[in-house]
Amino acid sequence: MLTQGKFIFTPVQYLTQERLANTRSEYIDGEIFAMAGASRAHNQISSNLVLSLGNQLFDKPCSVYASDMKVNIATNYVYPDVLVTCEKEQFADDHTEILLNPLVIIEILSDTTEAYDRGIKFLNYQFIASLKIYLLVAQKSCHVEKFIRQNNQQWLYTCFHQLDDNIELETIQCQLPLKEIYRKVQL
Repeated sequence: MLTQGKFIFTPVQYLTQERLANTRSEYIDGEIFAMAGASRAHNQISSNLVLSLGNQLFDKPCSVYASDMKVNIATNYVYPDVLVTCEKEQFADDHTEILLNPLVIIEILSDTTEAYDRGIKFLNYQFIASLKIYLLVAQKSCHVEKFIRQNNQQWLYTCFHQLDDNIELETIQCQLPLKEIYRKVQL
């Protein structure tokens, strides 16, 4: 019996298509995956994160981006939910739409993305030399996981469960109180 193989796109094919598309998609190992719409809770958490980080970084040489900034990892292209850069941003080309050097990446977990965000996506993110902090934020409960890169390429894990908890983002000298992350979110 013959099996039909999957079509593999080149990075150039993906980027050409993505720049013309009305919807976003990620590119992983030659395959293109459409990005699904986000829930109200996801959007509220994302807005809260951008607002909180943006206010704290306003007078610093840092930028906060939400969901539409691509990150390049080897030949893969993904869209983190929120990311932070500082100092000189590095881009893949003159389009300034593909970031190479994020310091902080935040993913907001959903039923359909949690395994991916915890698994292959985090594995790929670890190849970004500039990445220092990775946060996973639950949207159905008060639960944030923090991974901070250590000097020996290991990641230190910390978990936060209480609205009174405060997450220290040492690399960018910011604080993220869980009560701000989950403001206006039904838990």
